[in-house]
Amino acid sequence: MSAPRPPHRVLAPAGWAPPRGYANGIAARGTQVFIAGQIGWDASQRLVSPDLVPQVAQALRNALDVLAEAGGAPEHVVRMTWYLTDLAAYRSAGPALGAAYRAAMGRHYPAMSAVQVAGLVEPGAVVEIELTAVIPDEPAP
Repeated sequence: MSAPRPPHRVLAPAGWAPPRGYANGIAARGTQVFIAGQIGWDASQRLVSPDLVPQVAQALRNALDVLAEAGGAPEHVVRMTWYLTDLAAYRSAGPALGAAYRAAMGRHYPAMSAVQVAGLVEPGAVVEIELTAVIPDEPAP
């Protein structure tokens, strides 16, 4: 029996150095799911911490909870955009940030962008993460 086929195809141009922690592009077919920007608050809309890493962990869980409502999972995420209020904090979070990411997403690295913004709508939020996912169509029986 062969290994299951991945749900999407990573686009990696020949001769390019591989990116670290993201894909340059993803090709996918299926049901598109668009997740609004999620921040690091709990189900009661209270921020879990003033710090970046706990907010990232919670924002990712929130986004994946919304995706699960459509029947999706982390491996269906094809694009992720992070809006950060402090890129220096993002860069210095290093291994802790990577661990929080992998706890939510595993070793799935979609096409990603990170952008510094002047502020977010919710006071105290330091990150907002939005996702696009494509849930593959089921093969015909």
